[in-house]
Amino acid sequence: MGRKNWWSEGGNMIVPDQKNMKVHFAGSENQAHYNVLKALEVKYSLYTAYPFLERMLYGKGKFPIIANHLKKEPYKIPQHVINTSKHTIQDSGLFSLMFGARAGNHDQKFLDQYYEKLIEFTTNYSQGATIVEMDTQKILGVESAWRYREKLRKDVPNRIINVFHIEDGEKGLDRLIEYSDYIAISVPELRKVKKKNHLLQLANYIKNKKPEIDIHLLGFTEKKNMKALNFCSSCDSTSYNSGVRYGFVQGRKISEINNEKVRSLVTNEHYVNITKYVNDMTAGGLILNIKSELHKYEKLAGSQD
Repeated sequence: MGRKNWWSEGGNMIVPDQKNMKVHFAGSENQAHYNVLKALEVKYSLYTAYPFLERMLYGKGKFPIIANHLKKEPYKIPQHVINTSKHTIQDSGLFSLMFGARAGNHDQKFLDQYYEKLIEFTTNYSQGATIVEMDTQKILGVESAWRYREKLRKDVPNRIINVFHIEDGEKGLDRLIEYSDYIAISVPELRKVKKKNHLLQLANYIKNKKPEIDIHLLGFTEKKNMKALNFCSSCDSTSYNSGVRYGFVQGRKISEINNEKVRSLVTNEHYVNITKYVNDMTAGGLILNIKSELHKYEKLAGSQD
C-alpha cells in the first residue's frame, strides 16, 4: 500500500475487529464534576497536568481548580482520579499553555523548565497514569518533539502516548508508528485544517502498519463516526459538560429538569456529596448529561466497563 493512501479520501483497509474504544471523560481535574462522574460509575478519565504545573512554575494559578475536599491539597487530585478510575490519561497541558491565560512566546529555555516540572509532577503525583507527551511540534518544530519524546521515555516509568501532528508529515508519521506503542491523533487539528474527513483513513493506515499499536483520538466527540473507529483504543470528550456550558440537555433547558427524577439516578449519599460543591440545577444538568452520553458511548463504542 503506497504512502499516498494514508491521506486519501478512499482506500478503506481491513483492520482487526477490536471494537473496544473507551471514552475518557476529560476535565477530571475539576473535582466538583468528577464527583458526578464517579456517582454514575464512569471508569475512564482524563485530566490535564496544566493547573498543577502552572502552580509549580508561578507559585499560583490562573487556571481554576474547583473547590472541594482536596482544595487545600490540590496535588492529591491526580492520584485520586487515577486510584478511582479503571484507566486514566494525563494530558501534558501544552494546549492550555499555548492558548490559555499565559499564552505567549515560549522559547526552548521555558519549555525545558516546563518539561522538568512535568517530570517532577508525574513522578510524585501521577503513578499509574498513561501520560501524553510534550508534543512541541507547533512551538519548536518536529525535532524538538523527538528530543522531549526520547527523554521522556527514559525519565518516567508511565506508559506514554505519542502525538502525531500535521507538521510531522508522512515520513514522520511512519517514524512515529515504528517508535510508539500508543499514538494519538488530534481530531480538532484535522478539523482546523479541513482534513477531518481523513480521520478514518489515517487511523486505518496506522493500525494496518502496526496492528498491535493503540490509537487515541484527542478531542473526539463525533458520535456518528464512533462505530467506524471502534478499532481505536481510546478517545476523550468534554461533551458531558455541554449542559452546564450552554444550559440545555437533550434540547431542554437545565432549569426545567425535574430534580427529584434526576437525583434518583444516583444514591442519596452521592447526591449530598455532589451538591456540596454545585447547586441543584448544575447537579441535575451534569447527572442527566453524563448518563445520556454514557448510554450513547456504550451503544456506539461498546462496553465502557
